[in-house]
Amino acid sequence: MGDYARTHEPGAREVLTFEGCPHAQPALDLARRVVAETGVEATVRRVDVADDTAASAQRFLGSPTIRVDGRDIEPGAAERDTYVLSCRIYRTPDGIKGEPDERWLRDALRAAT
Repeated sequence: MGDYARTHEPGAREVLTFEGCPHAQPALDLARRVVAETGVEATVRRVDVADDTAASAQRFLGSPTIRVDGRDIEPGAAERDTYVLSCRIYRTPDGIKGEPDERWLRDALRAAT
């Protein structure tokens, strides 16, 4: 899972992004909606990643990134190590998108509870 998962509090729901990312707000809205629908008592926190140094330190795979308990919700993300301040593209079951698949978030929330 990498060091990031061990350095953040259990139960954290985070959307990591950078200023100006066009998919930041849709991802934040998705995370807040799904957390509310699942009845999980948790706050979704936006984390702004400022530069490449921060991207590397936070194991940031691009914007937006949604994490539950410090773990990226995209299947297979734990094996990746290209940390950079850039936009992120997701290969979802419904095609290429600018934010992660809702089902991944629901699965991650179920696994965390």
